[in-house]
Amino acid sequence: MGPPRAREYSVEVPGTGGREETAIRRNSAYVDALVTGFPPPHDRVWTLHDAWESALSRHAREKCLGARVVDRATGAAGSYAFKTFEEVGRERAMAGGALAALGIGKGARVGLYSINSPEWVACEAAMTRQGVTSVPLYDTLGPDAVVYICNHASLAAVACSQAVLKTMVGCLRETPTVKLVVCYGGQGAGSTDEALVRDARPSLPAGVRLVTYEEFLAIGAQNPTPPTPASPDELATICYTSGTTGAPKGVMLTHRNLISNAAGYAFDLDISPSDCHISYLPLAHIYERVTMLVVLFNGAHVGFYRGDVLQLLDDINELKPTVFCSVPRLWNRIYDKVNAGVREGSIVAQKLFHWAYESKKRALDRGQAPNAFFEKVVFSKLRAKLGGHVRYMSTGSAPISAEVMQFLRVCFGGTVFEGYGMTESACVISKTSQEDFTTGHVGAPAPCCEIKLVDVPDMRYTHQDRPHPRGEIWVRGPSVFVGYYKNEEETNAVLDSDGWLRTGDIGTFLPGGRLKIIDRKKNIFKLAQGEYVAPDKIEQIYARNRFVAQSFVYGDSLQAHLVAIVVPDEEVLLPWAKTSADLSKLDFKSLCAHPKVKKHILDSMVRTGSEAGLKGFEQVRAIELSPELFSVENGLFTPTFKLKRPQALERFKHSIDAMYAATSR
Repeated sequence: MGPPRAREYSVEVPGTGGREETAIRRNSAYVDALVTGFPPPHDRVWTLHDAWESALSRHAREKCLGARVVDRATGAAGSYAFKTFEEVGRERAMAGGALAALGIGKGARVGLYSINSPEWVACEAAMTRQGVTSVPLYDTLGPDAVVYICNHASLAAVACSQAVLKTMVGCLRETPTVKLVVCYGGQGAGSTDEALVRDARPSLPAGVRLVTYEEFLAIGAQNPTPPTPASPDELATICYTSGTTGAPKGVMLTHRNLISNAAGYAFDLDISPSDCHISYLPLAHIYERVTMLVVLFNGAHVGFYRGDVLQLLDDINELKPTVFCSVPRLWNRIYDKVNAGVREGSIVAQKLFHWAYESKKRALDRGQAPNAFFEKVVFSKLRAKLGGHVRYMSTGSAPISAEVMQFLRVCFGGTVFEGYGMTESACVISKTSQEDFTTGHVGAPAPCCEIKLVDVPDMRYTHQDRPHPRGEIWVRGPSVFVGYYKNEEETNAVLDSDGWLRTGDIGTFLPGGRLKIIDRKKNIFKLAQGEYVAPDKIEQIYARNRFVAQSFVYGDSLQAHLVAIVVPDEEVLLPWAKTSADLSKLDFKSLCAHPKVKKHILDSMVRTGSEAGLKGFEQVRAIELSPELFSVENGLFTPTFKLKRPQALERFKHSIDAMYAATSR
């Protein structure tokens, strides 16, 4: 009798596969049919309106949406104040009545322009009630992007926070379809600065009305109206992706897309009214949007951060969430800070942490309970940094290293899972299982999706590769979008006639049917010797280096090697420099310009790349250090923190040319 067979997290669909593709794979729990909605007794929930009505009827007296009470005079933040589902439901009905009374009916498109807030969610909920299509705008967008989206989507109205009111009002003369602006304070009804709104009214173009959120609700209270919800296959939202090149594309998602994905996202989660979610990732991004749908549908309550990531941990400690979704950028920072704290501790403290870490890692691998002493003495202190009650942690939006994923599972406990998806799939395509403690993959297909790998001969990825097949990830299912708004050419480029979405990502299936992302079809370039290079992958590997906060890897097709712009991690570089007599008195900017520092970081990066298996041509030959972090504000990041490569190339062209001149001699 042989060893027990390993669990299969996904299985092949019989009779599928072809000359240039793998067999189709589905989640092993849903082999016969893809999930299109929630299981009984919620199997008649087909739209976002249905989801709200169901949640309101089941959880009327439970806490729903909350914000911290902030003293207007001192700015001091107090505790969270919550409205119940019943109260939010009444607000939703009033906002729906206001939409109808102001001539915004079924099929109209309305923008949501702000950071996350109770009003954002209530306004969007009102739109689902009246069959209005929501169009989220990132609060970080400048006037050009706001004007583009308002005009491209022909928005009839925009609900915005007072923080961006000045920008919105300044755009109105160039957005002729926008006839109504609703302004809110961001801390729930009653928080709008009426004087700010009053002062903005003289600047309005003729025919445009500006009201406070409180006035908006009063209009609705005086004009009650019945729901006019959309059907499952009608549009729920248009999400404009923050393009790294060119104009943003409007991803059209139906109610069926969102409901099926939420059901696939939550199929193995146990979320209830006792749970609490901290909402800080932008609701304009599909990751937070579907997470919000999942937690509210299951009766959990949501607390919103105050809008400042520097105060996020303070908000978390006050709220004490049980559900915390984030992105690798934050998890990497937590990982770095914890490890830096360990290195700065005594020898005894360092050994205690490493003993505790290895002990718990072995316990998790064996399916055993962790050591109670280590849990109390070591890991409880780390959990307290996230409020002490987190039981679900998720990471998405970008790849996370296996090392950091393992660290989160060991140090913070609970369930830590990674999801892979995109706006065009209405969020999740695959996710890891809470029963699987292996790392380095993104799990099995979500129950609402099926996946196949298609050959990419130019990159030498085929379904016949050994030991595992490789190819571009194609996904199909009820959550796949219906197309880009007013852009048939781009739609046809990613959606085929059978409903398959070409993701542009290269993947492989590991044993057990788990998907691993290994490359990116887009953002690749060819060097002078003909080698294909994927800078995203290289940057992700260099991000593991403790000296590297950010990097931009570039390759000129006329050159045989790569160069990079690197932003060092200031919190690591300064302490390191103090150990060197000739560097100890230099500030961060001066260190970035010092040849010795540059050489040390380059050598360290090359070692990191070698350990990760980078080929020689994938390693950078030269670097330039920049003291300024890439950000949305300086135009180098999209609102979802993706690098804008054309803009980065333009910004650093002089440095790149100089590096190539120096290394080509």
